[in-house]
Amino acid sequence: MKYKKLTQEQIVISLDRLTRFKNTREKYLRVFSDIIISNLIEPKLRKADLEKMEFAQIRNLAEEIFNGSLEEHSSSNIINIKLRDYENTIYNNDDSTQELLNNNIDYESALKYINNESVINLRWLKSLAEDGNLVSMREEHCLKFPIEKVLLVEGITEEILLPAFSKFLGYDFYKNGIQIIPAGGKNQVVKMYYKLSEELNLPIFLLLDKDAEENISQITPRLRVNDCIHLVSCGEFEDLLPKSLIVKTVNSHFENFLTITEDDLEENTPEAKNLENIFKTKGLHEFKKAEFAKLVRENIFDDSDISAEILDIIREIAGSNNTLDSKICS
Repeated sequence: MKYKKLTQEQIVISLDRLTRFKNTREKYLRVFSDIIISNLIEPKLRKADLEKMEFAQIRNLAEEIFNGSLEEHSSSNIINIKLRDYENTIYNNDDSTQELLNNNIDYESALKYINNESVINLRWLKSLAEDGNLVSMREEHCLKFPIEKVLLVEGITEEILLPAFSKFLGYDFYKNGIQIIPAGGKNQVVKMYYKLSEELNLPIFLLLDKDAEENISQITPRLRVNDCIHLVSCGEFEDLLPKSLIVKTVNSHFENFLTITEDDLEENTPEAKNLENIFKTKGLHEFKKAEFAKLVRENIFDDSDISAEILDIIREIAGSNNTLDSKICS
């Protein structure tokens, strides 16, 4: 077999992709296949060739190329064992997927390419080389992994703001192993839930806008015992934001251009629509939910910035593992 060595960047990218929160079979096959297709010189294999091969063959080829690209070599397989056990804890992996997990990738030697500024899953990978309780290390270093609960939401506003509100209240998503996934709309939430509920052993918390009653009727028959749904009481997630927080955010960011009051936010009009109108009439750039959510996140300073329903949602997410401080427990 003849191959060109992986670059340091390729090694780090492979490690990153192997430790993301994604279906075990899908990510391992993709990473191993990419290593082979990009670096194997002889015999030259195409994607179609790999699709006909046994998983063990694909694993062995990728393993040899990866390990042969490292400057140093270690005989330790403790990280491999921890990764395999973790993947089998959170996912329902079949026997063929075990062939991918039972690899001898030299993670120990590859850790030298990971630093403290690396993405969170790589910092977690580095921690697997240490002795100690994984949950305790997650809580101490805010590593997010191992994941313990999935929070499935409709859009990016929730993805940006829920962790911020929760952290302000004393419940850090990274410390408590909460993985938030924006599905991209209520219909996509249903499809995503069907997929995740079949793959995962983890509880799933679904947050849906008020207009998703029909979607809930599609989910409920398949809702597992440890899963739960919160339906926003009125409108969208943006409508749960206190008007005072919205006003504070706008005035803080656009202080040299305009000032608004709560009276500018019309009653019985969705807050996103109110903001679209304000941006349009005041000659500002186009209102974008994601950009505005990031501005809101920077303006969460005190208890008045948390509405009662947002507080309830965070309490529900925390569930029986409630380790929250007095703010959220009061």
